[in-house]
Amino acid sequence: MGMCPIRCQSNLAMLENPPEPVTPVPQDSVIVSLYNYPSYGRTELTMCIGELLTILSDDGDFMIVRSTSTGRESYVPTNYTAKVTHRWLFTGISRYKAMELLMQPSNPNGAFLIRESETNRDCYSLSVLRRTNPSYMDSVKHYRVSQLENGWVYITPGLTFPSLHHLVEHYSESAHGLCCRLTEPCYIQGFNNPREAAPIPTTVRRPTLNWKDISRSAIFRKKRTESDNSLVSEGLREAIASYLQMTEGDNHSWDT
Repeated sequence: MGMCPIRCQSNLAMLENPPEPVTPVPQDSVIVSLYNYPSYGRTELTMCIGELLTILSDDGDFMIVRSTSTGRESYVPTNYTAKVTHRWLFTGISRYKAMELLMQPSNPNGAFLIRESETNRDCYSLSVLRRTNPSYMDSVKHYRVSQLENGWVYITPGLTFPSLHHLVEHYSESAHGLCCRLTEPCYIQGFNNPREAAPIPTTVRRPTLNWKDISRSAIFRKKRTESDNSLVSEGLREAIASYLQMTEGDNHSWDT
C-alpha cells in the first residue's frame, strides 16, 4: 500500500515573496541617482542624475526607490545609485560618472567629490570642477589620494593628513597646488536647500522734482523733523549747499 500524504491546514496567510527588510542607510549617508531613468523614448523621467533617493526596498541587485524631488518610484539596478557619505565621499562610482555629476549646471567652480580609486584599491581620487571651457577633460581635474600604512592620507608626500576630513578642510582653505580651492561638495538635488535669494531692497520713489517750485529755505533747512515731507532729501540739500559754497561768486538764483 502506498502512503497517503497528510495535509496540514493553517489560518496563516502565505506570502509568495516576503519583502526583504530594508537596511537603514547611516544618518551621515544618502543614496544618489547616477542616471536619468528611464533613459529611452519619450517616457517621463522618474529619477534624474545627481538626485537624492529614498530606498523603499532592496533585494541586493535591484531596489525600489522614490525620488525626493518628484515623488515618483522606480525599480532600478543597484548600480544605478551610489552611496554618499559626509556629502562628498562617493562609493562605487567611476571617473567618468564623477565628471558627469560635477558637470551638472548647479555646481560652481571648486565643487568636488572624493571617490574610491578605480586602479588602486587602497587609494582614493579627488575630483574637482574648474570651469575653464566646455570640455570634460579640461573642466574636471583628478588627484590621487594615497594612504600611508598608519592610515594618514596625502596628495603630495610633503603634506599628509590624519583623515580625509582633514584633507578636505585644508584644501577648502587653500588650493595649495590644486587647480583651485575646494568650495563645496558636489550638488545633490533634493538634499541641498535652495539657495536663498537676496532680499529685494525696497525702493521709495519720490515724485519728480520741479526745481521752479523749490525755494531756498527748502534747500538750506538745517534739520528735518519726523513730519517733514520735503521733496528734497537731506543728502541732496547738503550736496547742493556744498556746490553753492564752491561757486559762491557765480550768479545763481534759487528763489522763485
